Order: sequence, then structure tokens, then C-alpha cells
Amino acid sequence: MVDSSSSSLGGVKICFYGAGSMAEAILRGLVEAKLTDPNQITVMNRQNTDRLLQLEQQYGIIPATTDDLKNEALTSASIIILGMKPKDAANAIKVLKPLLRPEQLIISVIAGLSIDTIHQLLERKQPIARTMPNTSSTIGLGATGISYSDTVSSDQRELTLAIFNAVGITAIVEEPQIEAVTGVSGSGPAYVYYLMEAMIKAGVQLGLSPEAAKELTVQTVRGAAEMVVSTGENPGDLRRKVTSPNGSTQAAIEILDQFSFQEGINKAILRCAERAQEMGESIRAEAVQD
Repeated sequence: MVDSSSSSLGGVKICFYGAGSMAEAILRGLVEAKLTDPNQITVMNRQNTDRLLQLEQQYGIIPATTDDLKNEALTSASIIILGMKPKDAANAIKVLKPLLRPEQLIISVIAGLSIDTIHQLLERKQPIARTMPNTSSTIGLGATGISYSDTVSSDQRELTLAIFNAVGITAIVEEPQIEAVTGVSGSGPAYVYYLMEAMIKAGVQLGLSPEAAKELTVQTVRGAAEMVVSTGENPGDLRRKVTSPNGSTQAAIEILDQFSFQEGINKAILRCAERAQEMGESIRAEAVQD
């Protein structure tokens, strides 16, 4: 654990604009790692006060439940984390415009929302960190891609890294690669869950109980990921090591190849990245309309 008094986040006020599962994952990471005091974190949303009170009870953060409290949280924060739904982003960012100071850092976790669109909505070059975390951040095993506007200071970069390193690993990328991060890791847990669903279903069809099929599948996926981490080897090399010629694993891989398994995964990731870009273009179109 890190003492918040010596942390780069010590004394830094953070406002979460949006109180969904990703916001909760990040604030939980900050609180549990003791990177900052809960009373330095304010959370607001559009109208669900019960959700804010739940987060207050669970983590000790400050809920902004009235318009005055929301405005105070936004104006006083050093960092504002945008975590609302993409469809609500344009209007929410417009609300921010008259409240912001030039030096405040905006961190976006909204899929598809570009730095340029945020600047367009704010009508100025606010410091922006565009990020793409994933839901494994909830248990401290997230993967987050980060890109920065050229107005972000070195101190603000350190603050951003401290926040997301509290919930997993980080990778700094150029902004055009954020869509690739969305496709590979942002939505990646869902692909693995989908694979696990299929493995469990097949196990049941072969006579295993649903409980046994799930337990074996979960441990298999967990162990395979840990093998890659602990050995440092490429997944392809590890696969070849456990695939004996003419063996049962080889037979299974051949069926996957018949169904173009790798091609399907590749196309899914490309489509995910493309869809994130489409969502961003929709937000941009809304910004241009004004």
C-alpha cells in the first residue's frame, strides 16, 4: 500500500463526472491503494442520487447531490474524470465549459471520444488525457491505453499514470492507436468470457456438471494467462508446446481453423475499433451542430 501523504495524488482533488462501473473501479483502486484520501474524491451523475450515496457508504467519497455541489466539485477539482455514457457526453461537456479553469486536467474514459472533439466542445485547448481502460480494472487487473493532448504537463501525465496504475497496467500510445486499444483490451474481456461460455457449454454436453465445467474452464483460462506472464513466452509458442502431432489438442485446433477462429477474432477486434470510431464521430457531429 502507498501512503497518500507521499503519493503524487496526495491533496489532489478529483471529480468523477459519471458514476458507472468504470468510475467505481477507478475510485476503488485509488481508495484501496491509499493513493489519496476519499475526502479528496467527489462523484456526481445526472440524477441517480441513490447511486452516489451507495458509493459514499462503500468508499467514503463525497457525493455531489445538488447543482450547487456539482458546480463546486467541478470548479475546485484539479482532475475531472469523464465517465458518462457516450450519448450523454456532448451535453455534459458543454456544461463544463463555463466552469473550467485553463489548468484543470480532463481525463476521458469514454469510448470513441477524441481529444479534438473535447476541445471543440469546450472551445479551448484544455489539458486532456484520453484513456481506454477495461472492466478488469474493477479487480486491479485492468489494462489502460492513454494518449495526451499537447497541453498536458509532465506533472499531469504522472497523475494520470498514478490513477490508472492503481487499477492495473498502462500503455501510452498515440491517439490514433486508442481505437486499437479499444478493440484489443477495452472490449477484450468480453471475447474471453464468450470463449469461456462456449467451453462451459461443451463441457456440459460431454457430461460434466455445470459447476464442474465452469470451475475447470475458469482455472484453465486463468492458468493459461498466468503461463504467458510467468514464462514470458509468446502465446503461439506455448500453444505449439502443448499441441502434439496427431494428438487430441491438434485435432481441436484443426476444427478451430476450419471455422476460421483466428480470422473471426481478428475481424471482431477490427469491427470493435471501427465501432468505437463511429461512436466518436457521432459525438463530434453533435458538437458541430451547435
